[in-house]
Amino acid sequence: MSRWRLALLLLVGVAYAGLSHWMMLFHPTEPWAVVVLLGPLWLAAMGFAASKFGRWGFAAALLLGIGGFALVFLGEAGDTNRLYVFQHVAINGLLCGWFGASLRGPGLPLITQFAQRVHPLKGHMLAYTTTLTRIWTVYFALVVVSSIVVYLTLPFSAWSLLANVLTPLSVTLLFVGEHLVRYRLHPEFERTRLIDAVRAFQGASPVDHGSGSH
Repeated sequence: MSRWRLALLLLVGVAYAGLSHWMMLFHPTEPWAVVVLLGPLWLAAMGFAASKFGRWGFAAALLLGIGGFALVFLGEAGDTNRLYVFQHVAINGLLCGWFGASLRGPGLPLITQFAQRVHPLKGHMLAYTTTLTRIWTVYFALVVVSSIVVYLTLPFSAWSLLANVLTPLSVTLLFVGEHLVRYRLHPEFERTRLIDAVRAFQGASPVDHGSGSH
């Protein structure tokens, strides 16, 4: 991935976040808006099902998504706000489980796996990447809890701001902030570029967390 592609990806992400917030505030029940807003969860579900169960898993996720969107167009899907909350909770819950599961058993923690794709680990780097995996696990768990609490206690506009603006912003700040402070905490660590970390993450999927060994 080039720097230009990374910049374009960030720009598209910002645009999608703003568009999602606008649609949830002004067109939350429009069928076309529901398709755009719930599309990421459907795509993620198809990818996960395909990698876990093969073509039959992909076909099942595809048909379930088509059936769900058909209910939306027929007006039989119920409260669309709950569908949006479910998507936010489900995606962050999956990420929490992905990072957290890698901390169990004989496999390497997820951040450790990412780091090994960039450079060999040595010294305190294994402990650092293990701690960082725990931090990301806790972060996604807090997002799930915050999403539910805000939805139940505050206006939906506040929840939309949390889900569409504050969540991706906080992910970016945590990702970039850790990269910037890493060498203040551990100046002995080998220097890497932020773009290399993005490439390492791109090469992973929620089903390969068991790879590697201590």
